[in-house]
Amino acid sequence: MKIMTLATSLLMAATMATAEVKVALDGPPNLATSGTYNWIQGFSKVMSENGMDVREMPRGSIGNEDEIFDQLSTGLLEMSQSDVRAVARIDPYIYGLRLPYLFDDAAHMDRMLEAGDFFERVNENLAQQDVVLLAIVPIGPASGFITTEAAIRTPEDIAKLRMRALDDAQLAMYEAWGSSGVIVSWSEIMTALQTGVVDGYMNSPFVPMSFGQTDVVRNFSDAKVIIPMRAVLASRLWYDSLSDDERAVVTEAVKAGDKANRIWLDEASGSALEQLEELGVTVQRLTTEELTAFREGVRSVYETGVVSAEDVASWTSLADEMR
Repeated sequence: MKIMTLATSLLMAATMATAEVKVALDGPPNLATSGTYNWIQGFSKVMSENGMDVREMPRGSIGNEDEIFDQLSTGLLEMSQSDVRAVARIDPYIYGLRLPYLFDDAAHMDRMLEAGDFFERVNENLAQQDVVLLAIVPIGPASGFITTEAAIRTPEDIAKLRMRALDDAQLAMYEAWGSSGVIVSWSEIMTALQTGVVDGYMNSPFVPMSFGQTDVVRNFSDAKVIIPMRAVLASRLWYDSLSDDERAVVTEAVKAGDKANRIWLDEASGSALEQLEELGVTVQRLTTEELTAFREGVRSVYETGVVSAEDVASWTSLADEMR
């Protein structure tokens, strides 16, 4: 909840542009396994070259997702690498990014975001919370099923399991495949895996490596369901306090971050599965037929209402157009 006097707001706006730019990170600072950390390095390089220093705030050091969003909204924090859900609470349209099998790859997604005026649309609604969406950043290659024991090659395999869900959108996917899901916060996921509360979760193959889970998870099924991603958000109060030249620097830095992320993603996508295998995780490389079974089985998610029928039509039409 935003509670701020006019005087405090004016004082903050007058000083923010010259202060360091604090960015809340979403995970471990590892260039080998984190797409978002590659993004922040590309972004920071341009910023620092132009006299705008970036300070990385480790994950969890300044609060949870909701607390970070409040800090952005009130100008206490300049930027964050946030969960897409933070934006979806204001504009559910962004949940189209999580429609299963919508994107062929990150390049396809980028073409869609540009052609659909995605950022302009979302930022129009985010303005009410004094937050700006600057970028959508893949954290790694497409998501698969990460499990402690069971190997998943068919929807029937996953139907026997209880999976950790990030949100209602993922719950709907599991239900479409005949499985059950339970929403578990990321801070509790390791305990949930170790105690058998959940049998696994869905994410990029790099995630169990980044968070030191390869002693617990034993299987990765390369189902390529969605592109896992984070939303780079900025405080509107901070952003509007910048001069035109400073704002131009931020724009160029965002482009540099996007470029660094996509270069890393292209390179990492070819080695992620092998790296998992080197750490003792068994990889299920699904055939075209097996992938089709998952794609067809989850198609009902497009009609559950998590994303409105109007928005689904908009996303799918644009996806076809940009292929």
